[in-house]
Amino acid sequence: MHVEVDSDGEPTVGSAATVVILRQGSRGVEVLLGERTHRGSFAGAWVFPGGAVDEADAAGDPIDSAAAARRAAVRETFEEVGLELVAADLVEFALWSPPKGVPKRMRTRFFAARAPASATGIRLATDELVQAEWLTPTEALEHHADGAMTLFPPTWVTLHELRDTPDVDTAIAMLDAHELRAYVGRFDDDRTTLYWQEDEHFHTDDRAHRAVPDDGPDADGPRHRLMMDRLPWVYLHSF
Repeated sequence: MHVEVDSDGEPTVGSAATVVILRQGSRGVEVLLGERTHRGSFAGAWVFPGGAVDEADAAGDPIDSAAAARRAAVRETFEEVGLELVAADLVEFALWSPPKGVPKRMRTRFFAARAPASATGIRLATDELVQAEWLTPTEALEHHADGAMTLFPPTWVTLHELRDTPDVDTAIAMLDAHELRAYVGRFDDDRTTLYWQEDEHFHTDDRAHRAVPDDGPDADGPRHRLMMDRLPWVYLHSF
């Protein structure tokens, strides 16, 4: 298979959309997570519904536009879990750019949506998802910390942001209140820490600060990183 690459030899970046579907459950706010099949992209990981934007989604708009991503989000949600969403009701809250070195480089727009009131159940696309569950963000993070659930950084950080929201109205209002949050990241040399653009080490050589003794959670200076060398992961965002 031919893969187009950029000037650095990295695969070119495509466009994708993801939807965080929220409902009010007996345990509080719940999100819909599905376990990917154990082959292909994100094999075995638990993810929000979503996928790549295609030409039909673009419908005359640029394929990397928010409008195209909204259409893709609606389509992918229906295809993967059988829930019908309305594009205009989606709340866009984040844009994740892929770090170098990841095998499938997709710039992904994250949307939030209420679970449809008319939904009677989940209908899985079994070629893409093994199972799906409604979980509170805290439950999902605890499963990950116990090693029982595989999460990728965008999913983990989103769950972390939602973990203290008391109800769906508050969760959606919180996501809608801030400007579109851009996550531009890079891994360190051993891929155990992910730095985002606000972090003081985002533009530095890892070797220059690897041995610095105060480069930890309590150090001074802007921090926006996810430390993944052990479970549970540690998220630092002091900026």
